Parts: sequence; C-alpha cells; structure tokens
Amino acid sequence: MSTQNFLLLLLAMGAVTYLPRMLPLVVLSRSGLPGWFAAWLEFIPAAILSALLAPTLFTQAEPRMLHLGKPELLAFLPTLLFAVRTRSLAGTVIVGMLFYWGVSALN
Repeated sequence: MSTQNFLLLLLAMGAVTYLPRMLPLVVLSRSGLPGWFAAWLEFIPAAILSALLAPTLFTQAEPRMLHLGKPELLAFLPTLLFAVRTRSLAGTVIVGMLFYWGVSALN
C-alpha cells in the first residue's frame, strides 16, 4: 500500500468515525429532543443492563436452562434491595461483591 493510499484510508476512517458523532450534535443543538423521546432514552441503560444480566442470573450452561440456585442470583436479590434503598453506586458494588463472595463461600 502506498503512502498516499494509506493517508487517504486514514482520512476516510477518521471521517467515518467523526461524522456520525458530529451530525446529531449539530442537528440537535438547534432544536431539542421531544419530551417523549428524551423520556424513552432514559430507559435504554436499564434495558441494556437487564439484557446483559438476565442470562447470567437465571440460566446455567448450554443449553440455557432456568436455575434459581445460582450464587449470582442469590447475591443479586439483597444487592438490588440495597441499591433501591440507598441509591449509592459504590455501596451497591461493595454490597454486591460481599454477598457474592459470601454465597460462593457457602456453596
């Protein structure tokens, strides 16, 4: 690959990376998001986290079968209660780790 082709490729990759990030910012800076859309966007992190955690919490091995005695699930429930009551991210992480270690030690 020649130097000129390499530089053109590098420039094209930069444009492909930069434009999808810049265009929404430019377009949405002139007008705000509708209220319903902004409210809908707030659910995305919880939906992604649920999609990542659910298979780990409720299923075991391949093929995926429901298993309610997993240490992850047993540690998740008290951690969820702590998180809802305190709204403390650092505390929730610490409590979750402690419960997981405790449940794992008992098994």
